[in-house]
This record gives sequence, C-alpha cells and structure tokens, in this order.
Amino acid sequence: MAGKAPLVITGKDEMRRWSRPVLPSEDLSTYPSDFLGDVEKLKSVPGGVDVVFHPRNLYDYGQNDGVKKGENGVKREEGKSRPVFFRGVATIVAKLFNIVEPDVAVFGKKDYQQWKIIERMVRDLDFGIKVIGGDLVRDTDGLAKSSRNVHLSPEERVKALSISKSLFNAKLAAENGKVNCKELRDSVIQAIHEAGGKVDYAEIVDQESLETPEDIKHPVVFCVAAWFGNVRLLDNMEINV
Repeated sequence: MAGKAPLVITGKDEMRRWSRPVLPSEDLSTYPSDFLGDVEKLKSVPGGVDVVFHPRNLYDYGQNDGVKKGENGVKREEGKSRPVFFRGVATIVAKLFNIVEPDVAVFGKKDYQQWKIIERMVRDLDFGIKVIGGDLVRDTDGLAKSSRNVHLSPEERVKALSISKSLFNAKLAAENGKVNCKELRDSVIQAIHEAGGKVDYAEIVDQESLETPEDIKHPVVFCVAAWFGNVRLLDNMEINV
C-alpha cells in the first residue's frame, strides 16, 4: 500500500462514499501483498475509513468476457508492454463500480495512463462517478513510492534514483525552452542506461489525449517504465509549459 494513504485521505475529503481500487494485473502473483498491514495503515488515516472491500474473487464467472476500451491511448506505453492489461483493468474496475456504487474514485497518477483510461471509461459508459487523480508520492530520496520497492537491493535502489532525477532534469530543460520530445526522451533513456537500468518505455504524451507530440506545446506527462534487477518501476512527470 506504499504511497496509497494520500489517495485515501483525498477520497475522505471529497465525499463519504468512495472507492480507491487496488487493481489486479497479469503479474498479480508477484505483486507484494500485505492485507493486514494495509488495514493497519488505513487505521492511521485521519478520520479513519468505514469499510474495506476485500472480496476473494471478482471473476466468479471466468475471465472470457470483459470491458474493451477503444484504441486511443490503450496500445502504447503500458498497453504495448502488457497487451491485455487495460482490458483487465477496465473490466475489474467496472465490476467494482457496479458492486460498490461509489460517488468518487481516486486513482494515483503514478499509473497515469491507467487513470486516464478509467476516466474515459467512466465518461463513455456514463457511470455517475467522479474520478480524481491523486498526486504521485515520492520517498525522501525522490523514488516514486511503490510496493515493488521492497524488492530492490540497496544498490539497485540507489541506481533507480536515476529515473526520478532524469525526469526532474527533463522537466527543468522543458521549462527552459528545450521542448523537442525526442531530445528529452534520449536524455532520460541515456541517464537510466548509464545507471544500469533497462528502459521498457520512455514516452512524452499529451495529458488528455495521451497522443505523442513532436514538441511540447501543451501540458504533457513524461511516462517511464524501467527495470532495475528484477524489479519493474513506473514513474512520470507532468510538464506544464
């Protein structure tokens, strides 16, 4: 539940009945899970929480059917690296929304593409739900908080800081007039490679359409996925110039 407490607080501030989904994926079996530890963290949230929805299974009738989102924004970044991921996300979130009937759903911006696709699904299917993006949370050293961070060795964690450092440098460069996306991408990829990481993707996309521009002319988000050892890390940086 690393980095999730601020999402809970955001939801509590917004409305009494809300949902902060923890989503499954094709690598669920390797995802760090500590339900009792998560419950303890929820107890520390100001004002507490009323209910924890923790079903054993949301796929009682199998996984053959599902919600399919359109092409726009789905087949790049995470969708390209994990082809069935967003179909699974859209299906499980739609099922959750139908069961829980929340007024507000908070999704962390660390999974930026996921947040935007869910936002679009809610709009397209006319769910009466307000979808909020919760700000990405970082540890004091700058690493984006994630449950996967526990799998990093001390040496790998230091090397992984190249992701956030290079993203901050790219944001600063863009704010100072360097707005060519290829040049910014190349600088981030080089920094991560030099630190010993393997880049899965590094893309600059429009914050709303998720399309990839040649130059930054409107608000964009720089999304990165990279491996350090056996750990796949996500990070991103909003750039508003």
